[in-house]
Amino acid sequence: MHIHILGICGTFMGGLAVLARQAGHRVTGCDANVYPPMSTQLQEQGIELIEGFGPEQIALEPDLFVVGNVVTRGNPLMEAILDRGLPYTSGPQWIGEHILKDRWVLAVAGTHGKTTTASMLAWILDDAGYQPGFLIGGVPLNFGISARLAGADGESAFFVIEADEYDTAFFDKRSKFVHYRARTVILNNLEYDHADIFPDLAAIETQFHHLVRTVPRIGRLLVNQREAALHAVIDRGCWSELEWFGVQTGGDEAGWRLDDHADGSFTVFFNGQPQGTVDWSLSGEHNRMNALAAIAAARHVGVTIAQAIVSLGSFQNVRRRMELRGEVNAIKVIDDFAHHPTAIATTVAGLRQQVGSARILAVLEPRSNTMKLGTMKSALPGSLAEADLVFGYGAKGDGKNALGWNLAEALAPLGNKAQAFDDLPALVQAIVSVARPGDQILVMSNGGFGGVHQKILDALAVKSTAIHTAAAG
Repeated sequence: MHIHILGICGTFMGGLAVLARQAGHRVTGCDANVYPPMSTQLQEQGIELIEGFGPEQIALEPDLFVVGNVVTRGNPLMEAILDRGLPYTSGPQWIGEHILKDRWVLAVAGTHGKTTTASMLAWILDDAGYQPGFLIGGVPLNFGISARLAGADGESAFFVIEADEYDTAFFDKRSKFVHYRARTVILNNLEYDHADIFPDLAAIETQFHHLVRTVPRIGRLLVNQREAALHAVIDRGCWSELEWFGVQTGGDEAGWRLDDHADGSFTVFFNGQPQGTVDWSLSGEHNRMNALAAIAAARHVGVTIAQAIVSLGSFQNVRRRMELRGEVNAIKVIDDFAHHPTAIATTVAGLRQQVGSARILAVLEPRSNTMKLGTMKSALPGSLAEADLVFGYGAKGDGKNALGWNLAEALAPLGNKAQAFDDLPALVQAIVSVARPGDQILVMSNGGFGGVHQKILDALAVKSTAIHTAAAG
């Protein structure tokens, strides 16, 4: 089959393209912006890329057009497809019908932690010899790729997928995850997000319950017991096996819980009984909860708890999750994908646990659709409270990354420790001017942030050289 993918350079659609190519299909695609690293990754797979959405692309005569949710009515290629009655489908539906069909699908859903938890789960299965396929919205360092059809032997009955609640396509407003027909589902957490498509939390709860409705009776739901919104989802009806994780001590302790230790390790309990201790390099309560969910999900397909605990000891995290980008003069620059206030708070808290009293310089670009609408702006000061200094960046002008609200006003409750910028060089200069040995510069954005990480490192190097030259002179 020849498929032509509209919006191929997005994380999900790019992963779909790789899977389709590995499955033996001819794959071409287009996007508004075709540039590295995604363009390079796709071209290395033998996938032809076209810049823009010109209607002349219908001359490729693919068997099917696969449409990403970046495409809207008015898109010239999409209009040509509709006018001519050519066959098209959404990315999630194509994945469900051509990649996931007849496989044991393990889906990871939640407002936060999907990428990390899915990566943990895929690694546990792989380390246990299951060689799963996977599609993840990031690059797990254990694999170095975000998507694969199966392991080294080319076959696997299992597939791990990051299950996103964002809508499927302009013609299908259901969440992506309803197309996956998962047998094992993690519901990690649930709070209000995606203000551009959901009016309130109840609307997202409805979509999560649509996912619950698709899980068979022999399937299993692993649900975070600490999340009131997930209790509301389950209370609407559950027809599958159900296990709670994150349960508290003092009750009947049915389900999964953990006891954390000062060194970052934690002991796993199931139904009140200790199962072993995870000794690993990650920090933060959110990561321990992610791991607990992954252990529980892996058990559903037959991985022993003991094996899962051992596997997590060699888990290397995900690119852009607390990733050290460089160090100059004992000043570390760390990259993280956090962009929702809850994720920002847990990321800062995790780093604080790791570095103790060292100064944390939080650098934030609020660029998600929800953040640009200003829906969460009042929560920003609280989410950044544990940082020592805060540097916010909101691009100026009418561009798509521009904020529709005043960042300086939103950060004002933080007082003198917070500054806001709309000029990237000025932001870098302000950070570098106050940075000193031992500082942790934590950069948080769900985009490229104008390459600010390397700009900071370069400026720190210049400053360090100047200091050493002055001292020598």
